Amino acid sequence: MQDIDTLVGPGSHLTLRYRVCLPDGSEAVSTFGMNPATLSLGAGQLAETLERCLIGMRAGESCAFTLEPEAGFGLHNPQLVHKIARSALPRDLEEEVGAKVAFTDASGAQFAGTLLEKADGYAVFDFNHPLAGRSIIFEAEIIGVLQP
Repeated sequence: MQDIDTLVGPGSHLTLRYRVCLPDGSEAVSTFGMNPATLSLGAGQLAETLERCLIGMRAGESCAFTLEPEAGFGLHNPQLVHKIARSALPRDLEEEVGAKVAFTDASGAQFAGTLLEKADGYAVFDFNHPLAGRSIIFEAEIIGVLQP
């Protein structure tokens, strides 16, 4: 049941607008200016670090949080940058440097890497989250809260 006094908590179903941007104002993602997002906390639809910022809020409230890398998407991990032989990559890999490339591991799980460099015999990919190592600003406007 929803009412104005319902607090956002674990498992809450939310209707909200949110934005993640960098300190220079460039947006990584935003639902402002479009239909609001609906999501369930804890379902993996929003990064856990961002979900924690919403706990305790009510419908009608807005917030803005500045998160340092450790509290946002983590520090950049150099061990997640890999040089991969071109022979191990699809022959038709035509993406440009900076492109996100999808990979599937042996178990069928999918993940993405950012193409950093292409050379004759190899390509270098960064498998860190694109915002890893960066401070972010997370803004949210809670429109509705429904407890499970």
